[in-house]
Amino acid sequence: MKQSLAILSCLVCGLLVLNGIALADSMRRYSCTVEGSDREPVGDRDGHLIVSLQYTCHVANGALKDSGITGLFVSEWSSEKQTYLASLDVHRALDGFAVSQLLEGIGSSLMEDNRAAGIAASGKTVFKFASGSLAVLSGRTVTFTTKPLDYRQFEMEFTDWPDTIQPK
Repeated sequence: MKQSLAILSCLVCGLLVLNGIALADSMRRYSCTVEGSDREPVGDRDGHLIVSLQYTCHVANGALKDSGITGLFVSEWSSEKQTYLASLDVHRALDGFAVSQLLEGIGSSLMEDNRAAGIAASGKTVFKFASGSLAVLSGRTVTFTTKPLDYRQFEMEFTDWPDTIQPK
């Protein structure tokens, strides 16, 4: 009886560890820097803007450490709320390349001490092209979220990321 309980306990612990590893692998977190931005007032009402933003990102840790993204997004602002109009990201990894395109996204300004502290955003993107070590991303849709870190710095996190991507 004790031996059966010990085996069962080890099995349960092993499954929990494997599940934790699988969950960790299904997420990718990037540290990002705003490289340039442009704001164009639409002119029909106060606070209505078109904003374009260029950025670069690097994987903070894990198997794809030092992989990166170069991206551009365009959004429409109505006061403090943002709706993504378009976004295109180029993902690079060792022996891999992928291009993703925005499907949907929204965001809002975060204020701190009565001044803008950054943007929190979320949405979905689809990989239109992928090759090499990133080929498994081809046609895949993933969810993203962003949160500000510091001036012109933010963190982008992808969930639903395939856990089979490994560097070659």
